[in-house]
Amino acid sequence: MTVDIANSRHLDHGRLPSPPPATETTPLLDSERPSDGQSDESLGWMRTTCIVLGMWILIFLQASNMSGMSTTQSAIAADLEAYDNAMWFTSSYLISQASVAPLLGRLAMIFSPGAMILFTSFFFSVGAVVTSQAQSFRPFIVGRVLSGIGGGGVMTLAMILVIQLASKRRRGLIIGLTNACFTFGVTLGAIVYGALLPVIGWVRPPSPPPPFQTNPPQRAIFWIQTPLGVLGGVTVYLSIPPSIAHQTPKDQEKTTTQKLLEVDYLGALTLSLTITALLLSLSTPHPSLALAFLLLLPLFLVLQSRHPTPILPVPTLLHPPTLLSCLSQLLFMASRWTLLFYGPVFALAVRGLSPAAAGSVLLPTNVGFALGGVGAGVVMHRRPRGVYWGECILCLTWFGASFMVLSWACRGKSTGWFLAGAFANGVGTGAALNYTLGHVLGRAAEGEGFLVTGLLSTFRGFAGSFGAAGGGGLFGRLLRRGVLVGSPAKVWEEGVLSEEERGVAVRAYGDALTKLFAVVAGVVVVVVVLQAGTGWKGRGEEEEDG
Repeated sequence: MTVDIANSRHLDHGRLPSPPPATETTPLLDSERPSDGQSDESLGWMRTTCIVLGMWILIFLQASNMSGMSTTQSAIAADLEAYDNAMWFTSSYLISQASVAPLLGRLAMIFSPGAMILFTSFFFSVGAVVTSQAQSFRPFIVGRVLSGIGGGGVMTLAMILVIQLASKRRRGLIIGLTNACFTFGVTLGAIVYGALLPVIGWVRPPSPPPPFQTNPPQRAIFWIQTPLGVLGGVTVYLSIPPSIAHQTPKDQEKTTTQKLLEVDYLGALTLSLTITALLLSLSTPHPSLALAFLLLLPLFLVLQSRHPTPILPVPTLLHPPTLLSCLSQLLFMASRWTLLFYGPVFALAVRGLSPAAAGSVLLPTNVGFALGGVGAGVVMHRRPRGVYWGECILCLTWFGASFMVLSWACRGKSTGWFLAGAFANGVGTGAALNYTLGHVLGRAAEGEGFLVTGLLSTFRGFAGSFGAAGGGGLFGRLLRRGVLVGSPAKVWEEGVLSEEERGVAVRAYGDALTKLFAVVAGVVVVVVVLQAGTGWKGRGEEEEDG
């Protein structure tokens, strides 16, 4: 991103043509106008550096909160006495994050990107404080939801900045670098949380408290994120010039209140309830939850079809290449998240590593993710094409094969093969994310590129919740065949289990992970079929054939 923004001061700053009036399917940005890295105001190297560093801080915090719970969940669940609800420590964050992402994208059309980034960083920081002060399950979840609302705007607004400030030719490379920053946060999140847990992290308050101490110990692992979030948000807000926010003439005639009233708040709420009901039905097989989902889904679709500015534009979503791409991305990233969630479990329960070392097993997969994403971005930059059907199928097939390697490694308790499979999984994921985005944009209808990008991002955002709920429900049922209750961190803890009991627990965790990754490999077969159905001809080729 740095290169494109910094070089913008050498470009011709002529005014862009007036965009067309807004319609019911107006995208998150003003129009599908060509983006060639121009801005009305020179940013300069100092503004560029501040924007990049500020966004890096926010992206790192947002991503680390996804994976960090994998190494701290046991301690928090024990303190809050919430073993049965531990899945929601991560799911509440991911659901709120994905639910508000489209809404915040709409609000970015009303307020400047800088103001929206300041707003989201405020929510994230408040959520970190609430989480650190929680003494029971419900306040903890409230804090996670507030942090998720803030985190949901970070990647959405980062992509808006990339689209506005990067040229089309270099956009794939910049998106790859942005994803690399995200995966860096996911990688270090599990490692840093695990390392800080016994030092400054989540510690049970002493009972009774020491003399002269009126308040229980603070959970620094969460509240320390507050000043960092504020720093990142303020830095970006002060560095972005207001001139990069473009509005249509029709929007400029409206007051802020009028534009706020046009936002589909009910659609965002209904979407959140629909996804929550689906996730609950996946993790807890109960007929009432499935019935609630079946009732909420049609209601959401009706609301979207009748609202002038819907959260998910139904006509665009029902376009076959777009619909198949969104479904493919949902299952694809849900499969990816099962590795991110349950990779540390292999290290904790099967190999007996410490929480800090357990998080490090994600390092190879995220290094592979960065290499795959940047590598695909470089190829797309040097050989730009309209569609990437073959590349998508190849990368997704590679991705599915890596889960078979992981399954085999869990059965044989081989750390080396597990790390190799994780690295291969990361390479396939990073490359596939870039190629599938480029492919669906090449297949999208004229003028709907930004809308399709928003839809794809929304489905990718929900994938983490599906991976946590679906994968967690399956893993829990598989694990109960060998053990009753417990935590993976307790398997190798001294004085908890006898040698015979530890052997039973290790086998149970190994078998459950083996079957989990094998099932995920089968899900990826469905992903490949859905992606293959998106078609291999670009928009222009289909028009010529028609």
